This record gives sequence, C-alpha cells and structure tokens, in this order.
Amino acid sequence: QVQLVESGGGLVQTGGSLRLSCAFSGRTFSNYAMAWFRQAPGKEREFVAIISGLGLMTSYAKSMKGPFAISRDNAKNMAFLQMNSLKPEDTAVYYCAADSQFQPTPTALAYWGQGTQVTVSS
Repeated sequence: QVQLVESGGGLVQTGGSLRLSCAFSGRTFSNYAMAWFRQAPGKEREFVAIISGLGLMTSYAKSMKGPFAISRDNAKNMAFLQMNSLKPEDTAVYYCAADSQFQPTPTALAYWGQGTQVTVSS
C-alpha cells in the first residue's frame, strides 16, 4: 500500500518561500505520478501541479506555474513543491497525491497524504 507523508509547511510572510516535501513508500516510486493539491478554508480542494514518474512531464494549474515548481528525486522516493512569492491567498492545507497514471489536469488520484498547513501572513 502506498503511503505519503508531507512535510515542510509552516508560517511565512508575504513574498517568502517554502519547499514542501512528500515522502513516498510502499511501491516503486518511479511508477507513480506525483501531484500537489491544496485546500483553503471554506473552499474546495484544487489542483496545483503534477509530475510524471520519471520526471519528464509536468503540468500546472494556470495560476500556479511560475511561482511554484514541482520536482522529484526518484533515488530518495521524494517529491517536492517549491513555492516562491507567496501570498496570503496561498494559505491552505497542501496535499501530495500519487497515481499510476499521469493526467495533465487530474481530478481523482489513488493515494493521498494527510496534508501540511501553509500559512502566509500579510
């Protein structure tokens, strides 16, 4: 069974940066696309970015590309989300997710982490 554990969230000021990490275990990491979603208070969960198993393909939500960058290290079974130029509206719980299929605009993935809180102060 795939297990995902996020880390790296916290409190940051507007304009700051954070790097989220997602540790993967239970299966062969490179066989899974990895994605990041976020859910702000009172809002639906929204897609942020996804990367294919070998890291050759990425896809971002329109508003995320530029300030955010998804990456992975298959030797360490880790996925990352680098977030720059953070704004208060980026405040949310950020979730990593895994699926055997790469979908440019994923809606349902098979495995989810528990989430990590990111708070951006103004």
